[in-house]
Amino acid sequence: MAFDIDMIRGVYARYEKKVEETRKLLNRPLTLTEKILYTHLSGEMPESAFERGKSYVDFAPDRVAMQDATAQMALLQFMQAGRDKAAVPSTVHCDHLILAKDGALADLKGALNMNKEVFDFLSSVSNKYGIGFWKPGAGIIHQVVLENYAFPGGMMIGTDSHTVNAGGLGMVAIGVGGADAVDVMAGMPWELKFPKLIGVKLTGKLNGWTSAKDVILKVAGILTVKGGTGCILEYFGEGAKSLSATGKGTICNMGAEIGATTSTFGYDESMAEYLRGTERADVAELANQVKEHLTGDDEVYANPEKYFDQVIEINLSELEPHINGPFTPDRATPLSQFAEEVKKNNWPKDLEVGLIGSCTNSSYEDISRAASVARQAVDKKLKTKAEFTITPGSEKVRYTVERDGFLNDFDKIGGVVLANACGPCIGQWARHTNDPNRPNSIITSFNRNFAKRNDGNPNTHAFVASPEIVTAFAIAGDLTFNPMTDALVNENGEHVKLDEPTGIQMPPKGFDVKDAGYQAPAKDGSSIEVVVDPKSERLQLLSPFEQWDGNNITGLKLLIKAKGKCTTDHISMAGPWLRFRGHLDNISNNMLTGAINFFNDKSDSVKNQLTGEYGGVPQVQRDYKANGIGSIVVGDHNYGEGSSREHAAMEPRHLGVRVVLVKSFARIHETNLKKQGMLALTFENEADYDKIQEDDTISLIDLESFAPDKPVTIELLHADGSKDFIKAVHTYNQQQIEWFRAGSALNLIKLQNV
Repeated sequence: MAFDIDMIRGVYARYEKKVEETRKLLNRPLTLTEKILYTHLSGEMPESAFERGKSYVDFAPDRVAMQDATAQMALLQFMQAGRDKAAVPSTVHCDHLILAKDGALADLKGALNMNKEVFDFLSSVSNKYGIGFWKPGAGIIHQVVLENYAFPGGMMIGTDSHTVNAGGLGMVAIGVGGADAVDVMAGMPWELKFPKLIGVKLTGKLNGWTSAKDVILKVAGILTVKGGTGCILEYFGEGAKSLSATGKGTICNMGAEIGATTSTFGYDESMAEYLRGTERADVAELANQVKEHLTGDDEVYANPEKYFDQVIEINLSELEPHINGPFTPDRATPLSQFAEEVKKNNWPKDLEVGLIGSCTNSSYEDISRAASVARQAVDKKLKTKAEFTITPGSEKVRYTVERDGFLNDFDKIGGVVLANACGPCIGQWARHTNDPNRPNSIITSFNRNFAKRNDGNPNTHAFVASPEIVTAFAIAGDLTFNPMTDALVNENGEHVKLDEPTGIQMPPKGFDVKDAGYQAPAKDGSSIEVVVDPKSERLQLLSPFEQWDGNNITGLKLLIKAKGKCTTDHISMAGPWLRFRGHLDNISNNMLTGAINFFNDKSDSVKNQLTGEYGGVPQVQRDYKANGIGSIVVGDHNYGEGSSREHAAMEPRHLGVRVVLVKSFARIHETNLKKQGMLALTFENEADYDKIQEDDTISLIDLESFAPDKPVTIELLHADGSKDFIKAVHTYNQQQIEWFRAGSALNLIKLQNV
C-alpha cells in the first residue's frame, strides 16, 4: 500500500466537486494545470478567476519533501514555529552530502563518518516532528519521491529546484526555499503568483537514439534558461502518451533549467503502469475513478492556442538527439551538428569523463538503454576511452538493475558505480585529475552544467545529453564522434558501429530491494530531544532577524555590482560548502564569492569603501556589519537562477546586506529574499544599471511609504559628490510587505501564533 493513502484518498474524494466549481468559475474548458491549482486553493473558491502572471494566490500543498543540504536550515527554522508535528506529510532525503570518489560502498562509508552529526540531527528532528526519513544511500530525493510519494493531480513543494521531477506522475510539484516549506509544515497557506501556461504539444513517437531527455534539451534551446520563468509547462498530445512515466519525469525534471515554475503531464496508462509497478496499485485505482479530471479537457488540447499563453509543438518522430552546453543548459545542438560545433568553437575534443544517472536520468529504463550500449561494446570488443561513472537514482533501482545484470554490463567496459546520491551533479565529486584548472571536456546525463558546477574547475566544458548518448561518447572518448553515423576501431583493429539502444520501461521481474532505507517517525515525538552542540561547526541554532524600523534605508555601501550570469551557485557555492548548510555563520563565508565584479572582472574581489582596499566579498561585508553599515548588491538579468537554495538569501541577510537590486530575478530566489526580510528590487529602467559606480553610497529615500505596485526612489551618491536618482519596481504584495516589516516570514508566523 502507498504511503499516506488516506491523504491521497481525501484529495481524490473532493476532486470532482472542485473541478466542477472551477469550470463554473472560469466558464470554459480547463487545462490540467488549472484543475490542479484550483483544487489546491487554501480556502474557498474566489469570486473571479485569478489573473495569470499577476494574482498572488494561497495554496494548500499535499506534501513537502526536503533534501539533507536544505533540510538542515528548513528544520532549524521549523523548530522555531512552535508546532508539535508537521501539518502535512513530509520527508527528508539524505542524498547531497555523499562525496563521489572511489565507488558506492567506500563513498557511503566516508559520508557516514564525515556527516554523522548532521545525519543524526536530521534523523532526530524527523523522528520528533512526524517526518519520514530516508537514510544516506536510500537514493536521490526526486527518484525516491517518484517511486513512493508522487500521485496524479496532487500538489507538492520541495526544498530543491528539481522537485518538478514529480510532474512525471502528473503532479504540480514546485521547488521552493526552506521558509516556504516551513510555512506549509506549520499549517500555513503557501503563496505563489498564479503562473502563466505554456502548452507543449508532442506528436509522433521517439525512435532510435532519441529519448525523452532530448525533448527537454530541445525545449531548453527554444525557451532558454529564463523563457519559462513564471510559467508552468503542460505537455500533451499522442506523443506525450507514448512516453514512459519516468521519461516524463526526466522532461519535467530539467524544466527547472528553463526557469519554469514546474512542468506536468496528464494522467495516462503509462502512469498507472508505473504506480502498479512500484506497489501503488491502490493509488492507480483511485486515480482511475477520477481520471477525466486528471488531464486537460479535450477542447483545450484540440485548440491549445485559445487556452495557453504560448504553444510549442515537437514531432517526436523527427526529433534528433541533442547535446546541450557547455556552461549553460540551454545551448542546444542537434547531434548531427555537434562535431562541427566542437571544431568551430575549439572546445576540448578529447572526452575525459562520461557520467550517467542523477535525479534526471536514473530510472530502470534509462539504465537499461545505457546498458544495451555497454553490452554492444563488449560484444564488439570496445572499452571506454573516457572515465565512466554510473549513479543509480535509488536503492530500489540499484538493487533491481544489479539483479538484472545491467551493472555487470557497465563493469565490463570499465564503468564505476557510485552511491545512490547526487555526487558529481552538485559538485560533490573528488575528481581524479592532476591539474584541476586545465581546459577539458566531460559529458553527463545530469541537468545543470554551469561553470564549476561539477568539479570546481571553471575550464571544464560540461555537456548534457541522454544516458545512452553519454555512454556512446564515453566509449569513443571523442566529442566529434556521432554514434548514429560513425564507426569505431576495436581492439582487433576492426571498424565497428554501435547499434541503436534498446530499453525496458519496467523490470520484467518487478522491482526488488532488501533495504530501501526508510525510517518511519515516532508516533509520539514529544519525549524526543533534539540537541545541537553550541560549539558545532556544522549546525547552529537560529536567531530571529531584526524587524524593519519603518524608516528609509540610507547610507548603504555598494558591496558588489555583479556582472553577467549570477546563479545561486555564484551566490552560495555548493561542493565542499555543503558541510556548513546547517551553520549560517560559517556558510556565509562563501557569500557571492563566485560573482564577477563589474569593476575589475574578478570574482571574490570587491572594494572596501572604509579602507579603499580590495578584499573577499564576505570579508568586506563583515567589516561593514561590524561598523553598523548596511550594503546593497546590484545584479544583472535572471539573478539567482539555478538551485532553490535559500542560503543564497539567508547569507546576505545574516551579514547585513539590506537590498538586492537587479535587472530581473529568477522566481525562487526572489521569493527566498522576500521570505528572509530582504528588499528584492528591480530597475525600472535597465539602463540605470550603468549608473551604479564602485564607490557609491546608496539610499532608499521613500521607503517609508512602501506599498504594493509603488516604485521605490533610490539616491546614488557618487564619490565626487554628484547624485543620480533612479526608480526601482518590485512585486511585493501586502502580505509580503508584512514579512518585510516583521523581519522575515518566519517572524510573522511566530507573531501570529503568540
